[in-house]
Amino acid sequence: MTDCLFCKVVSGEAHADEVASTENTYAFRDINPAAPVHVLVVPRLHIVDAGEVGAEHGGVLAEMFTTAQEVARREGVSEGGYRLVMNVGEDALNSVGHLHLHVIGGRRLSWPPG
Repeated sequence: MTDCLFCKVVSGEAHADEVASTENTYAFRDINPAAPVHVLVVPRLHIVDAGEVGAEHGGVLAEMFTTAQEVARREGVSEGGYRLVMNVGEDALNSVGHLHLHVIGGRRLSWPPG
C-alpha cells in the first residue's frame, strides 16, 4: 500500500523511533504520546484495522501481542501495568488505516478512557 504511513514506516521510507522489531512486527514510539510510554506495534503486513482481521491473521496477531509484551518489559511497565488498545474507525479516532496496537503506560491510567 503506497500511501499508508505505517507501511512507509515499516519499509524505512518514513522515519520512526524504533523500539522493537520482529519478522512480522515493528514497534515504534507514538508521535503524540498519551502517557510516558506510548508505543505502536504494527504488523509488517498491511491490514486495515481489527475489523478486517480474519482467522488467517492469527499468527501475526499473536506476534503483535508478544511484541507488545516485550515492549512493556523493555519500557519498564510490565510490572506496574499497561494498557493495550486497538481502535477501529473514525468514531474511535483511528487516524491511520493500518492495524496497530497501542502499548500505553508509565503512569496510573484512568477509566473509562473515552
